[in-house]
Amino acid sequence: MKFDIIVIGSGPGGYVAAIRAAQLGLKVAVVEKAELGGICLNWGCIPTKTLLKSASVFQYIQHASEYGISASEPQADFPAMIKRSREVADTMSKGIQFLFKKNKIEHLKGSGKIKPGKVVDVTDETGNTVEYAADHIILATGARSKELPNLKLDGKKIIGYREAMTLPLQPKTMVVVGSGAIGSEFAYFYNSIGTKVTLIEVLPNIVPVEDEEVSKTLERSFKKAGMKVMTGVSVESVDTGGEGCKVTVKTKKGDEIIECDIVLSAVGVATNIEGIGLEETGITVERGKVVVDDFYCTSVKGYYAIGDIVKGPALAHVASHEGIICVEKIAGKQVEPLDYGNIPGCTYTHPEIASVGMTEKAAKDAGYEILVGKFPFTASGKATASGAREGFIKVIFDAKYGEWLGAHMIGENVTELIAGVVTARKLETTGREIIEAVHPHPTMSEAIMEAVAQAYGECVHL
Repeated sequence: MKFDIIVIGSGPGGYVAAIRAAQLGLKVAVVEKAELGGICLNWGCIPTKTLLKSASVFQYIQHASEYGISASEPQADFPAMIKRSREVADTMSKGIQFLFKKNKIEHLKGSGKIKPGKVVDVTDETGNTVEYAADHIILATGARSKELPNLKLDGKKIIGYREAMTLPLQPKTMVVVGSGAIGSEFAYFYNSIGTKVTLIEVLPNIVPVEDEEVSKTLERSFKKAGMKVMTGVSVESVDTGGEGCKVTVKTKKGDEIIECDIVLSAVGVATNIEGIGLEETGITVERGKVVVDDFYCTSVKGYYAIGDIVKGPALAHVASHEGIICVEKIAGKQVEPLDYGNIPGCTYTHPEIASVGMTEKAAKDAGYEILVGKFPFTASGKATASGAREGFIKVIFDAKYGEWLGAHMIGENVTELIAGVVTARKLETTGREIIEAVHPHPTMSEAIMEAVAQAYGECVHL
């Protein structure tokens, strides 16, 4: 059977690419051996945010008296939280099934392997293989939990993010290794519902890609919530021979042993590029990533790659945009390369973190003369009324031309605010234009305007 496009993988890169291609009138098939929607929809973005919402509601109820409400002592129902998370993921996966049907996209269920001549072998769970051809083949196979030699996943005592979402019982104690978005979110979730959590980060700060002030604020918040946070330390080994785990960590003062029920490894992801035919097809790979040009063409004509398996941030929204750019280019539309300097990052802890562009340090290191504005939520009427005074918004501008170099936020719902900054930077908006744009009061969003005004020495409320 011949298609215009075959996409291998149905995550937020693959399924979005397929739907956009179908909208452009192309005949499309998607190869997927598991649930439609990939890791993000079924085992990542969506179900984790569902768990985090349960944690947030639980925390609200615990603090009901602060809002003038009397409530009996709440109890976290861990199995019910897990069940709700899986139900939400299932609902969203069925939504992708509907969109495939609506757009006449064929789902080829099985594992895909590319071959020379723009051919894909699809092998189902029974071992039966069928060959399909296409004018264009897009690889969107995503990534999985990364394993360290001294932190091998066994799925029971040393687990990855997937097992962390389906544990049959809530652990009493947990060590989370790695404090990126995945590690910090799970550390927050389990700590908030009563698990005693130790968060370990080998670098000097947690959420290490974020602005240092943001990292320090989140660390203080975690510690205030009862979490143990260890930075600048490394995990040397994990002994799972007993009933639980004994984690040996190397600190500046020497080795320390931490006992726990479960170790969650969140040290990053590894690309799914093995066994998909890259070697046989002659596609170039460097440092575990498929090499592509600005429009995601690989080194072999007719083959493309997007998402976690190519260079760039391993984020769902990045993969989706890459997929759209890729298929629009294939369809002959006029498209521009993706601006990787304007990609927002979000961490859904409490408080939340959102950022885009350069950190203050990165801007200085790049040689910019900068203006920095910072507005704390303690000065926000809406934040105070909401009982969400923790955190701040920080903005960075080039002093010479007014270019918005970066924004870094920590606080309530800041993941909903960052898109406005991304849009403003896309439109090359200056700080002066933000100050002059009327922001509604009282809102959390006006803190962005206040931070910009503070950068220019014009903030009224500080």
